[in-house]
Amino acid sequence: MAPHDRLSTLLDQRPGQKPAVVATSSPATAHAAAPAPDGRGGPLLAVDGLSVAYRGHEVVHDVAFELGRGESLALIGESGSGKSTVARSVLRLLPEEGRATGRVRFAGQEVLGVPERQFRRLRGREIGFVPQDPASSLNPVRTIGAQAKEATRLLDLDSTRARRDAVLEVLAQVGLDDPERVHASYPHQLSGGMLQRVLIGLAVLPRPALLVADEPTSALDVTIQKRILDLLTRLRSELDISLLLITHDLAVAAERADRLLVLKDGRVQESGPTAEVFAAPSSAYTRRLHADVPALHPERYADLRAVGEQRRTAAADEPGRIEVAGVSRTFGSGDGAVHAVDDVSFSVPAGTTHALVGESGSGKTTTIRLLLGLERPDAGTIRVAGRDLDASTPAELREARRHLQLVYQNPFTSLDPRWKVERLVREPLDRYAVGSRTERRERAREALASVGLAEHLVERRPAALSGGQRQRVAIARALVLHPEVIVLDEPTSALDVSVQADIVELLLRLQADRGLTYVFVSHDLALVRQLAHTVSVMRRGRVVESGTVADVFERPEQDYTRALLASIPVPRGTAERRETP
Repeated sequence: MAPHDRLSTLLDQRPGQKPAVVATSSPATAHAAAPAPDGRGGPLLAVDGLSVAYRGHEVVHDVAFELGRGESLALIGESGSGKSTVARSVLRLLPEEGRATGRVRFAGQEVLGVPERQFRRLRGREIGFVPQDPASSLNPVRTIGAQAKEATRLLDLDSTRARRDAVLEVLAQVGLDDPERVHASYPHQLSGGMLQRVLIGLAVLPRPALLVADEPTSALDVTIQKRILDLLTRLRSELDISLLLITHDLAVAAERADRLLVLKDGRVQESGPTAEVFAAPSSAYTRRLHADVPALHPERYADLRAVGEQRRTAAADEPGRIEVAGVSRTFGSGDGAVHAVDDVSFSVPAGTTHALVGESGSGKTTTIRLLLGLERPDAGTIRVAGRDLDASTPAELREARRHLQLVYQNPFTSLDPRWKVERLVREPLDRYAVGSRTERRERAREALASVGLAEHLVERRPAALSGGQRQRVAIARALVLHPEVIVLDEPTSALDVSVQADIVELLLRLQADRGLTYVFVSHDLALVRQLAHTVSVMRRGRVVESGTVADVFERPEQDYTRALLASIPVPRGTAERRETP
C-alpha cells in the first residue's frame, strides 16, 4: 500500500471528518469532487481590494487575485514588495500593529473579518503554511516527533499509536528515507533539506485544501531546491492541494506556477497565466526581474568576464595566483573521522574567478577555511602569490591575510551593528596601522565610492541599510587593503535577484579594472556560469570534475555534475524539462 493510501486509512478513523479533505485510493480527486463549505463552486481563494497598513502606514495597496482548486499561483517580487504580507493576511498572521482591509474569501466564505477563534479552525486544517527558514521554525530542544504531536491534534485521531503512525506515514510521503530516525531526531541532527521536508509533511498532514509556501527553498542548495519543488508539485497532484508560492526568483515561479502575480512596493504590477507573463511581460519592473535571472541570461556579463578570460589565456604557462595542491583535512579520529577535504587541487590564474560548487557537506567551506589559514591542512600545500601559507609563521600569516580577504555570505550578520559604515570599512586599515588617521578615513571613503555607495551613507549603521547596501559595505571593507585575492562565500545568496545582479556586475567590474583574483563559493550554478572562468565541482570532500566553466557546463563528464546542472530552473516554454540522472 502506498504511503498516501495508508495515511488515508488513518485519517478515515477521525470522527466527524469532512469527506472534502479525506483522500481515497484516488487522492487527486478528493478536493475536486467535494463541494465547497458553502455549497457553491468558484475559486478556492479569492482576494479583492486587499490593503494592509502598519500603524497607519499602508504597505500593500488594493491587491486582487484568485486561486482555483488544485492550481498554483506565485507571488513574486523583491524584498519589501509585500509578498509575505499578502500571504500572512490570508493566514491571519499579521502582527498586532498590522491592519488588513478588503475581502478574502476561502471556499466561498469571507474570512478576513471573522473572529480569530472561528478562523483558527481553518488554519492548519484547511490552510497549511510552510515558512521560509526551517532551522528557526522548529524548537531546537524538542525532537521532531514531540513537535509533530502538535500537528496531530488537528487530526482528531483517538489513540497515541494512530497519531504516531500518521506522522511516520507523512514523513515517508515527503521522501524521508528513515521516518523512524527523523521522528526521534532533534532539528540540529537533520540537514536543511530534511527539515524543510519535515515542515512540508506537517503542513500537509491534515490534508489542507490550500498550502501557503513562503520562500520554501531560498536557504537550500540547488539540488535540494529542486527536490523540494518536485515534492510540492507531486503533493499538489496527489492531494489536489492548491499552492500559493511566495518567491523572489522569477525562474522558479515560471517553472512551477500556473499563474503569476508580480508585486512592487505593495502594488500589483501585472498578473496572468505564467506563459503569457513570462513570454511578454507588460511592466518595466517584470522585464527587469526577467533580465536579472541568471538562468535566463548566462551571457549577460560576457564583456566584463572576457577581460579575465584574456588574462587566463595569457598566463597559461605561469603559476597561478592561488595554487592548491593535494590538500586534505580530517576532523576526528578512528571510526568517527570525517574526511572533510580529500586530496583537493586547483589553480587560479591572476585576475580570474575560480568557483567551488557542490551540495552542502561537499567540502567547499573547509577548503576556503584552509585557503584563508583558518585551518591547517593535514597534507598538501597552499600557495597565494608565491607564499606558502602552511609554512608561514603567525606574523607571516597575518601579513598574508592582508592580501587575502573574505566577503561573508550574509550581510545581515557579518557587520557589527554598533558601528557606522565608515568605521566598518576603516577597521582593517586601523588594525594594520596603514597611514595616518586622516589617510585611513579618506581611503575608506574611496573604497565606499568604488562600490557605488553614496556619501550620505557613511554615517549610517547597518540596520539603516538595505541588504544590497550592506553587501557593498562588506565588499568595500575587503577592498580597502588593496588585496590580491578575495574569497567570496555565497556573497549573494541572502539577496534578491535584482540586488544580486547589481553585486555580480560590481564584482566583475572591479575585477576588470583592478585585476582582482576571486575564489567564488556557490551552490547556484546559473550564477557561476555568469561570473566564473574556471570551476571545481566538489562532492564529499573530493573534486570530481574541474575545468573551464564552458567545458564543464556544456560537456559534463560526471553524473553528479549533470545532476547539479539539471537542477537549474527551466521556465515553462523555454526548454524541455531536464531530468536528473
